[in-house]
Amino acid sequence: MIMTSAEYEALAREILEHDRRYYVDDNPSVSDLDYDRLVKRLQAIEKEHPEWVVDWSPTRRIGHQPVSEFAKVVRLSPMLSLDNTYDPDELREFHERVLRGLDGEQPTYVVEPKIDGIGIELSYEDGRFTLGATRGDGTTGEDVTTNLRTIRRLPLLLALRESIVVRGEVYMDRADFERLNQAREAAGEEPFKNPRNMTGGTLKLLDSRLAAQRPMKIVLYELTDGDRRFKRHTEGLAWMRELGLPVNEHQVASAFDALAEKVAGWQTRRDQLPYDADGIVIKVDSYAQRGLLGETAKYPRWAVAYKFPARQVTTRVVGLEVNVGRTGAVTPVALLEPVELSGTTVARASLHNWDEVQRKQVGPGDTVLIEKAGEIIPQIVAVTARASHQVFAPPTHCPSCGEPLVRAEGEVALKCVNKISCRAQLVEGVQFFAHRDAMNIDSLGPKLVFQLIERGLVRDVADLFDLRVEQLAELERMGQKSAENVVRALETARREATLSRLLIAIGMPHVGEVAARAIAARFADLRALVDAPPAELRAQLESVRGVGPVIAGAVADFLAEPRNRAVLEKLVARGVNPKEPQRKVGGPLAGLSFCVTGTLSKPRGEVKKDIEAAGGRFVTGVTKETHYLVAGGDTGESKLAAARKHGTKILDEVGLYVLIKGGG
Repeated sequence: MIMTSAEYEALAREILEHDRRYYVDDNPSVSDLDYDRLVKRLQAIEKEHPEWVVDWSPTRRIGHQPVSEFAKVVRLSPMLSLDNTYDPDELREFHERVLRGLDGEQPTYVVEPKIDGIGIELSYEDGRFTLGATRGDGTTGEDVTTNLRTIRRLPLLLALRESIVVRGEVYMDRADFERLNQAREAAGEEPFKNPRNMTGGTLKLLDSRLAAQRPMKIVLYELTDGDRRFKRHTEGLAWMRELGLPVNEHQVASAFDALAEKVAGWQTRRDQLPYDADGIVIKVDSYAQRGLLGETAKYPRWAVAYKFPARQVTTRVVGLEVNVGRTGAVTPVALLEPVELSGTTVARASLHNWDEVQRKQVGPGDTVLIEKAGEIIPQIVAVTARASHQVFAPPTHCPSCGEPLVRAEGEVALKCVNKISCRAQLVEGVQFFAHRDAMNIDSLGPKLVFQLIERGLVRDVADLFDLRVEQLAELERMGQKSAENVVRALETARREATLSRLLIAIGMPHVGEVAARAIAARFADLRALVDAPPAELRAQLESVRGVGPVIAGAVADFLAEPRNRAVLEKLVARGVNPKEPQRKVGGPLAGLSFCVTGTLSKPRGEVKKDIEAAGGRFVTGVTKETHYLVAGGDTGESKLAAARKHGTKILDEVGLYVLIKGGG
């Protein structure tokens, strides 16, 4: 029997190395029998010496207790989406834009399959896996560390004691997915529709012991600080592989013809891949060139996704559904005979608008060709066989409230203008208000929203903040704990929402994320925006960079409408008057970075706002570039150890606010 803790750790490292060779390299170095003997030996030692057990032990991949909920994780560097291209001509346009951005300098591209999985970000401190979070809205994800630890391909310990953050994709092979679905059907359970759905559902399981029963895999494709460590992305990928991380397979191309050839090759091999891939990701290799190209509010200019052609099938139209959206737009949706398409059963397809219905001449009983736009949204491509000469006619009255529909000059959409008493618009509006990209109110799902409106508890979004636990607990499928969760989520939204999120949430026409941030940066808070003189507001808005005459006019008209103003006044009266965090150029914390850990007297989001308002930078991990670690109660040893290693100064909460106030 091993007698020292050092020998125990050596055995644990040996087993992790065998895991890497088996699951990552597909090149096992010991037999299954010998591997099992090593694991049993480790388990026996840990039972005899529990004080030796390390958190990266291979026996600790699976937690012993379910978690109650997933904590939110706010990342400093957002996980941006990728712009899409769909044919060789669009790919050439991307290449030419890159050339223009580089003043004609030729880039080298990295080409890799776009796995249809769940985006993830992993943090390692001193070589130990410490945190894994979903992509979420790009900035805020969920802590799913316990479930990620069950993935055998994910190393719990790196080959070097490095502190890094990497991004990748969690997925499931088609063969494993089929086996799991067969087992579910044999047990009388409903099968999952596709591997991505099963992977997403598995990551959200509260009990990691259940997650461990599903063979998820992971590949990593980006080192978040690669530009500080290396000159090229491919160098970062090679280093990640040396650390023992499973890196996505990739190729390089140094000219457009070579790039087009690589893309065509991956497209030909699409069905030979063991996993679902919906396209190819193309990235500029040089970090210096990436810096020159920059990014938009949504997409990096140095990368693009080349989407594979959509798969198509035919089916029959059996009816038409008319939906009313939050803006009052009335849209047609075709009801179909169910058909399998790209791993899901499709029974509905978008027709977009009534002009589209007339253009395609879609009617009841017609046979139609359908595809998934971007492999996600089913849509009708064309009618292939007509059942009759009948075409679906647009409605004249709102199917929800019965009011006459109108069509504004120059617009395609038919609209219901009865915003106050149209129930369908209110349901959609409240759901949009609560969405994670808006006010980010957890636990406020569609069924609950419908009940709240049906019972008359919510007549506009401001009424949400009057809800009480006892009211919610009486609703269908709601108990005391669920009701408390909803009220807690509303309080969090009231306290932590930013002005830009609120501007998006209330549904101002033409106001997206970029315009909302620009407007929020100009006005101190919602009160200031509402109180701006109507005669001057349009001119003030037009003077904001990024807000043109169309957006300025739409916002001014929205705020001039008495019913809209009444809702905004109600929000302010209920304490929903958020400010926009302002990053100061100067300030007492200018040039300093802060990592916050442990339990503080106020929520982490508020501390982050205070740091940024004083000119500081909020970071999520301790590196050699972190100036201060703010340590609250129950601080983990790993962050403290990282601070000591890098010479990072450690503050308590009082010390932080002394600095914010300009003290020494």
